[in-house]
Amino acid sequence: MLSAYLLVTHGSRDPRPQAGVEQLAQLLCQKLRVEMLAKTQELTNTEILTNSSVNVVTVREPLVGTACLELAPLPLHEQIQQFGKYALAAGFKRIQILPLFLLPGVHVMEDIPAEVTKARENFGSDLTIEVRPYLGFNPQISQLLTSNLQGFNADAWILLSHGSRRQGANYPVEALAKKLGALPAYWSLEPSWESQAKSLLIKGKRRIGILPYFLFSGGITDAIAQSVKQIKQEYPAVKFHLAKPLGANSELAELIWDLTKE
Repeated sequence: MLSAYLLVTHGSRDPRPQAGVEQLAQLLCQKLRVEMLAKTQELTNTEILTNSSVNVVTVREPLVGTACLELAPLPLHEQIQQFGKYALAAGFKRIQILPLFLLPGVHVMEDIPAEVTKARENFGSDLTIEVRPYLGFNPQISQLLTSNLQGFNADAWILLSHGSRRQGANYPVEALAKKLGALPAYWSLEPSWESQAKSLLIKGKRRIGILPYFLFSGGITDAIAQSVKQIKQEYPAVKFHLAKPLGANSELAELIWDLTKE
């Protein structure tokens, strides 16, 4: 059964995250086109080899949408319903909800499932709505983070996440930090990146990299950049380097596509 895909983000008043998710949606569409054409060609070749009659195979255009959990004109379940009606009209019978979140916090574990349950009530058996694993669940995300470590010869790295107050939700950050050989830190919780940086300074580290575990640039990454600027003034003899967030790129789109096959 062919699926339509809905990328769900938190939502922001800053336009940059929305621009980023729209770019990801386009990249995922490109990936889907390649996959569909490859499967069509495989099917056609199989029919020829078996000497069966070759049917005309119609390749349906991929359907990828975006929605926000918060700060949107409509609640998420209504956004899903609108997308579902469009998907049905386009011939799709299944929607896969793809939460573009990096941690299994309250939004991922409670809020999105509750909104999906509401959305399902409108469709009954006409449309299947599935929720796929959140983006940070893909273990290959560490490879994207590793690529962001390039270009700065740091004595130590700090992996900086937003953080979640849900019990156990920050474990993926700690596991990733350990894998990368970095210290974990949080924007909304302790330890902060500043406290982790000062602990490294006490140990004699003088080239410190900060790796933001965020999808896109936005208000928080701007605030992080400002705090890095301030600490540079406080410790002028120390080299601080702020890496970029993950960003919209073909590698990240590939990780999203992988989650549709879990």
